[in-house]
Amino acid sequence: MATLLVSSIGGHLTQLRRLVPSLQGIDSDRRWVTFDSPQSRSMLKDEDVIYLDYACPRDAKQILRHALVAGRLFRGHHPFSTVISTGSGIALSFLPIGRMRGASCHYIESFTRTNGPSVTGRLLSRVPGVALYTQYPRWAKPPWVYSGSVFDTFAAASPLAPDRDICSAVVTVGTMEKYSFRRLIERALAVLPASTEVLWQVGCTDVSGLPIRAHKVLPAHELTAAIAAADVVIAHAGTGSSVAALEVGKKPVLVPRLAAFGENIDDHQVLLARELSKRDLAVVRSVEDLTTADLRLAACLSVSAEARLAPFELVS
Repeated sequence: MATLLVSSIGGHLTQLRRLVPSLQGIDSDRRWVTFDSPQSRSMLKDEDVIYLDYACPRDAKQILRHALVAGRLFRGHHPFSTVISTGSGIALSFLPIGRMRGASCHYIESFTRTNGPSVTGRLLSRVPGVALYTQYPRWAKPPWVYSGSVFDTFAAASPLAPDRDICSAVVTVGTMEKYSFRRLIERALAVLPASTEVLWQVGCTDVSGLPIRAHKVLPAHELTAAIAAADVVIAHAGTGSSVAALEVGKKPVLVPRLAAFGENIDDHQVLLARELSKRDLAVVRSVEDLTTADLRLAACLSVSAEARLAPFELVS
């Protein structure tokens, strides 16, 4: 028997990858299902992976198409005893099918959902037999269980030398394929010192007319190496971008996307940024308030991380 690990790309995939070593009682034989992108290809290069076409958030047609894939997979020659997902909509394609086929199914809500479940989580709570997990003890009420968080191992570390020059920077707005974040790109361009060497990962954001050399999406290992070498990291307040910075000891400058500007489906990034600020793991600013002084502050700060998370107990 094997374990099926299901996730969309970006922060959802980053969370599942980070949680897998701590998940208790899953099979060593594992197969992944995710969307095809340079990030997923890089992050899962040594894994057994089924790559699917990208689906935008709340894309009902793609959820149904991916459910057909799930049905064929469970009728094939790869019996799965367990299915685990960190969302988002792709969880709706695979977890109900897995339950119908007798698998033990688990949905771990994203760390971005600080006050309650997402639409995906609420829908899955209606599927009998799917175990549900929150990464926040404060709303761990049945049927939701708290077993840990992807950010539990990170802590603020001693400051670095003050008044460090900003010679290099990474600016990333993640891998979203529908929502642009040009406001952050323009603001970062305005506040970064002119001599700074910058790597720009802009996703679907149209940067025409701006004096930058941009990358739509970079392989995970290339982005991680650039973040590790940078003096400062400016990012949208996504889980994937935050973890990528924290894992290499950087305290990122996080700027949340806002739904009012058409930058996201809702304002969950505001909640995530607020939570990481409370944990002293990020410098959080709005687009309008971001200054060069904020970048100099972040360049002097760092974080530490334990080697691995505490055991994440799955409901039997």
